[in-house]
Amino acid sequence: GVVEVDRVNDWLGWLLGTEGTANFRMKGVLAVADDDRRYVFQGVHMLFAGQPDRPWRADEERTNRMVFIGRNLARDALRKRIVACLRS
Repeated sequence: GVVEVDRVNDWLGWLLGTEGTANFRMKGVLAVADDDRRYVFQGVHMLFAGQPDRPWRADEERTNRMVFIGRNLARDALRKRIVACLRS
């Protein structure tokens, strides 16, 4: 599904504040609601950078893909909170 940008911002605030020191590296592509562009992001510990990218191609599935590398990350909490960002 697509994510709501306000919910993702809240999730990122939680992620950087709570898991920041355990999160060594993250990167991903998000399908944001009401935007025809991919949103790409990357981060290291509590540093984060993200921006709209190229438009989704017509033959490309709008999907969310994220990779986290860290130590003792709260996997279930990460998953639960990002699922909560999906548009209902």
